[in-house]
Amino acid sequence: MEFWNGVASLKRNHAGARIADLLTDARLARFTARAAGLHFDFSKTAIDDGALDTLLAMAAGVPERRDAMFGGARINETEGRAVLHTALRAGDDASVEVDGADVMPPVRETLARMRGFAEDVRSGRFMGQGGRITDVVNIGIGGSDLGPAMAAQALAPFHDGPRCHFVSNVDGADWAETRKGLDPATTLVVVASKTFTTQETMTNARTAWDLMAASVDDPAAQFAALSSAADKTADWGIDPSQVFGFEDWVGGRYSMWGPIGLSLMLAIGPDQFDRFLAGARAMDEHFREAPLEHNMPVLLALVGIWHHQVCGYPTRAVLPYDDRLARLPAYLQQLEMESNGKGVTMDGKALEGPAGPVVWGEPGTNGQHAFYQLIHQGLTPVPCEFMVAAKGHEPELDHHHRLLIANCLAQSEALLRGRDLDEARGKVAGQFEGEELERQAAHRVFAGNRPSTMLIYERMDPFTLGAVVALYEHRVFVEGAMLGINSFDQWGVELGKELAGALAPMIEGKDASAKDASTRTLLAQLRAWRGAD
Repeated sequence: MEFWNGVASLKRNHAGARIADLLTDARLARFTARAAGLHFDFSKTAIDDGALDTLLAMAAGVPERRDAMFGGARINETEGRAVLHTALRAGDDASVEVDGADVMPPVRETLARMRGFAEDVRSGRFMGQGGRITDVVNIGIGGSDLGPAMAAQALAPFHDGPRCHFVSNVDGADWAETRKGLDPATTLVVVASKTFTTQETMTNARTAWDLMAASVDDPAAQFAALSSAADKTADWGIDPSQVFGFEDWVGGRYSMWGPIGLSLMLAIGPDQFDRFLAGARAMDEHFREAPLEHNMPVLLALVGIWHHQVCGYPTRAVLPYDDRLARLPAYLQQLEMESNGKGVTMDGKALEGPAGPVVWGEPGTNGQHAFYQLIHQGLTPVPCEFMVAAKGHEPELDHHHRLLIANCLAQSEALLRGRDLDEARGKVAGQFEGEELERQAAHRVFAGNRPSTMLIYERMDPFTLGAVVALYEHRVFVEGAMLGINSFDQWGVELGKELAGALAPMIEGKDASAKDASTRTLLAQLRAWRGAD
């Protein structure tokens, strides 16, 4: 079914159902899915059986493109690359070919080298010039930071290695705050840049080098590089045994399964990192094998298509009820918005409608005391994607976790039910009367019928986190395949980078006459405040 014809059909025939009218026990059998230890419930949406049938028909072409991705085809057509982040977690027995060559032997060799290096650092066999490594600073940006930083925080209960810190912003404040309390002589700096040219990363790396050089005899000995630019890492003097490269078929925002995940491996250990990969692999296998109507990534993607392209909701909120998943919304912002924030199809033609929505969110329950007011009573519905574990990691504080679960479920129920005017009147009937009663009651009305999904699991651990991240990766893939766009390039980030390179000398006084009037005025004021004029 041609995608936009399907969207038009859904808008005509299915967009008006009230969610509460659809909810029955029988509905749950079709509107839930289970895979890799995850349970996904999308019954609290306005998708009915007919709409789901139409959405599944619209996704009929996904399996072919999915198989092309896993098979090593160059589905990133604008850059002429395969898309094989899944190969990084494919396991010991897998064979994946690109242009007739099996890519898995070097993948396994790199993973073994990472394991060996991590074990050496964690055991003390690899020492800093001041003794055992106590701290690791990962310097990267985008996919070289968001993934491992998110995962390291999410898996804090499993940390038994050196402390991990993450520096990404070129703002000197990021580095200045991170360096506090660090002993350079017992710190390992991990520079994550495939090309070893990323402006922000290399600026921070050079600053880290200067700090190290002021404190130890051989700064390069306490650097590791996650890069494929062996010539550039050699120029820095970094020993090849401390350099871990990866292929161009690994996109930055899909890269923490390999060398970009080294800092995570150092924190939680190689065995737990293997569990992280195993969780993602389990979701990969489900995505490849489950029929579309029971396929969790496909169903999550169809919910996204329904809410954004059919219902026209411009955003979606990711709401993990887990404080350690505080960075997950930011990670998903890059994964989803950099992947599917596109305006043209694969053949270069303008899209007939919007592609990816704005993704945002915060952990519960903090968000309840911030933006949930808008979610419940604002005029623009915000589809909410809740997630929560059955168990926490602090058994002595289980009463906290019970309250956390109760809040998560309650928010989903409140979005569904709402509160009508009669019920609102009943809440204040003893306090007000007449026109004031009506006025006060109106402020307490909740429209309800607001959509949400729920993802639950037993406990957040490396396997579960791997499955959750892979679920969202495949969701992005399915949505992109259905929209006919390339989810694996990011040309939209290039122009600003180019212009920044030209602007940097102008801040110190170089001629800016070619710039527009606004930029010239802003430069003049900033230079004046900086004392450059």
